[in-house]
Amino acid sequence: MKTRLSFLLSLVAISAIAQKKQFDITGAVRKFEGSLSAMYTHSWQLGKKKKFEIGLAGRFTSYLGQNQYYITAPARLTSGSTGPLVIFKENIAANIDTFLIQSPQVNAINVVIHLGYQITNRFAVGFNIDAIGISIGSKKTGSYINGVFGQQEQGKPTAFNLLLISDNDLGTLNSELFVKYKWKEKWGFKGGLQFLFTEYTTDTQVQQVPEPNNRFRDKSLLFAFGVYKNLN
Repeated sequence: MKTRLSFLLSLVAISAIAQKKQFDITGAVRKFEGSLSAMYTHSWQLGKKKKFEIGLAGRFTSYLGQNQYYITAPARLTSGSTGPLVIFKENIAANIDTFLIQSPQVNAINVVIHLGYQITNRFAVGFNIDAIGISIGSKKTGSYINGVFGQQEQGKPTAFNLLLISDNDLGTLNSELFVKYKWKEKWGFKGGLQFLFTEYTTDTQVQQVPEPNNRFRDKSLLFAFGVYKNLN
């Protein structure tokens, strides 16, 4: 009985917290590459003045590029480490090979972690990052490059996406650092930076040194602009 009562009280407490539902569409570009994403966010406003936000979202991201160089992806190869400090490690150039794709195209659907802060009634800042999901896309033929040697190879977007730490990440993951401006009661604009990982898995473990590998990643820093609508 006490357990049920505690559970009901917890539900009441959660429902009493101010909530926000929002939908946004964002485009992001840089020379020879870009992305388009759509996201639905459900967040909870915390603090005495309800300025802090934490929430979950679902995001669809579609990426398109031209002549993009995908490099060796696994952290154990790029930095020789997989621990939590891998983010501070320098890349080991001798371990990194390249998979050049003329027209990469990746579509990803991910669960997103959202954080935000309301500066004024009209301005807010925030950060979001994909946590887990799937990617789809057609098979592409690219050029595997190892030093001065190269060969043709085929690959598809890595199917499973998972946020870990730096090069430990798997698949295609999108993140944004942004500023929002409320234009009208329901509508507003957003702008900022988008950091997007896209990843391909080749049909064979084409890289053999220092160990067999078939995962290659591109890291894109894009300028982002979008519109959003408040749904409540």
